[in-house]
Amino acid sequence: MSKKHRKLHEQDVDTEEKEVQPSKEGDESASPSEQIAAKDEEIRSCVDRLQHLQAEFENYKKRMLREMGQLEERIVDREILDFIPLYDNLQRAFANYSDETDVTSFVAGVEKIFAQFDQILKGKGVTPIPSEGEMFDPNKHEALLSVESEEEKNTVLEEFERGYERNGRVLRPCKVKVSKAVQDTEEKEES
Repeated sequence: MSKKHRKLHEQDVDTEEKEVQPSKEGDESASPSEQIAAKDEEIRSCVDRLQHLQAEFENYKKRMLREMGQLEERIVDREILDFIPLYDNLQRAFANYSDETDVTSFVAGVEKIFAQFDQILKGKGVTPIPSEGEMFDPNKHEALLSVESEEEKNTVLEEFERGYERNGRVLRPCKVKVSKAVQDTEEKEES
């Protein structure tokens, strides 16, 4: 091969290698302004994708909030349906009481409604929180009064309002009166 042919062949090989192995910084044959334009286009593409994903996520959050609200409404509706029969029965009891003056039948009717109410609460897993005679638990009891007593310190002496829990979670704490230590008579005299 002549020198001229060898140079042409080497140039062809170099060109093929450049095409097969692009440089890390982009196409060397492209001018810097073309490289910058290509990078700008790539950045715009990434920003557009991110904005699109952000918009999709915002729409997802709005949809989930709307669906959660609808689910809450359905749950409340179902709960109300459990208590409507109680309301109807109370309404009937009062209507009958106004027509009749028989107090004992009215009381018997209200007792049946109370039993029905109790069954609904038990069916939902609601149980009263024990309080009188128990040790005060700030997670289950709310102390309204603290009085001196012969009972052990922090013993619940009286329940003002019953508390309820469901599945170990307090729905409403008991409102109670709690004992505190009796001060010695000597300490009272010194004060």
